[in-house]
Amino acid sequence: MRRLEALDGLRGYFLVFMMLNHLVFTGGYLLVKVNHGELGFVQDAQGFVFLSGLLVGMVYAGQMKKRGYAAGAAKIRHRARELYGWELFCLAAIMALGAVLSQSAVFWEPWLWQLAKNDWHFALATATLLYQPTYMDILPQYIVYMLAAPPLVWLCVTGRWHLVAVGSFLLWMMVQFGAHLPLADAVDGAMKRVDPELALRAHFNVFAWQVVFMSGLVLGALTTTRQIDWGKVMDPAKTALLWCAVGILVFFLAWRLGRTFEILPQSIVERISATEIRGEFSLLFVLNFAGLAYTVAWLMIAGVRSEHVVPRRIGEGLHALFNLSFLRLLGRHSLQVYVFHVIVVYLLKGFDHHFGPFNEATKTAIALLAIASMAIPALWREARAARATATPAGRLA
Repeated sequence: MRRLEALDGLRGYFLVFMMLNHLVFTGGYLLVKVNHGELGFVQDAQGFVFLSGLLVGMVYAGQMKKRGYAAGAAKIRHRARELYGWELFCLAAIMALGAVLSQSAVFWEPWLWQLAKNDWHFALATATLLYQPTYMDILPQYIVYMLAAPPLVWLCVTGRWHLVAVGSFLLWMMVQFGAHLPLADAVDGAMKRVDPELALRAHFNVFAWQVVFMSGLVLGALTTTRQIDWGKVMDPAKTALLWCAVGILVFFLAWRLGRTFEILPQSIVERISATEIRGEFSLLFVLNFAGLAYTVAWLMIAGVRSEHVVPRRIGEGLHALFNLSFLRLLGRHSLQVYVFHVIVVYLLKGFDHHFGPFNEATKTAIALLAIASMAIPALWREARAARATATPAGRLA
């Protein structure tokens, strides 16, 4: 199914840019500037979380509709356990590498804090998802969302999706006004009673970022249950919302480039910075993501049917990009590729510490090799699946 292949390609695209954005070299490197994140305030994590929610809605709403709530809920809980298992694997792999790599406590300390010294209080806090080391913070929020998902998917299947949408929006609003802070302080205080050096650490506020995941979940469930017809919603003859979305993108592009090239007065830069709270997914990020998501969706669904050559060509180009076999390969195994990319990023941090600094050409070559290496877990899993499904005759052959 072409739509699902394109979604796999989109996930693969975001994984590639995660690798580029997470690689750290002494003095930085230029290749990372070739990045959609430089043109606004939409990064790969937002797209990855949204697509995860979209696919949860599409897959499990269909199962609930066919087999009932209990069957679908059991599948979602199983997936949550699988995610948690990979989170623990990632933690164990980093700690094992830290025990054998020379000076790992030095170059990983900014990312791991006391965990870089294999402190078991910090390891246990990580296992409970309360302490999230750098780049190990997407899976924990995904696990929380999966645990909450079964009744929410069921509400969408039974036509009560508006309750999910309104509840998600209100929860996001509560974070913007600080209603979560007493809970965060209480958890942090409890952790410090166990170990004074422990702290609640999570870059992504799950109560805020859920609005990204849940919006995808709702749209995915409505798609699978045929409560929404994208062919009609994305009508190539109706472009009013498209122009609103494009206007939002141009607005944020101007702000981003104005700040990058130091065109804006300092007072304006300070005002923008005050609204740029990524961890709590502030309004700046909501608007920019909504504008970009709608524009890309319109171009891929309606643009390819437009009578105007420009949107048609752009839509066809996006389909070609997101149907690249490499991106679709990564997207089909996004969980394992994500965990693999975390380990590679940590290893290359140590490599840079011991053998750097490198020149620009070497940094670019390392980054490209790191991207290519992301195919390793995906190809391994596909080969394993092929062996599992092979017939006896096929195995002998």
